[in-house]
Amino acid sequence: MAHLLRTGWRIEAHRFRLGHHDLDLVARRGNLVAFIEVKTRSSRRFGSPVEALGARQRADLGRVAELWRVRFGRPDDRYRFDLIAIEEAADPSTSPQVHHIEDAWRGVEK
Repeated sequence: MAHLLRTGWRIEAHRFRLGHHDLDLVARRGNLVAFIEVKTRSSRRFGSPVEALGARQRADLGRVAELWRVRFGRPDDRYRFDLIAIEEAADPSTSPQVHHIEDAWRGVEK
């Protein structure tokens, strides 16, 4: 969240839930709303954070995002799905690498 706030975003929701599924973050900058999934990995043993987001999870996130849009969206809002990939360093004294991947995948256009 601190990374987003530093780059001009306002946090609209954190862990917005629909059943067992949730959006990690919903952030706004003007009329642009980003539904953001955050993936953290401490090693590449099970793949990169980007590889951890499969088609089923993207579909689940799309359903939760649609609920948020219906409840809280504004008529002039534009929407996208972002991914924040965090890779922790092997050396605990080194800061993790944070990659904000804008428009990481496409949902249903509204």
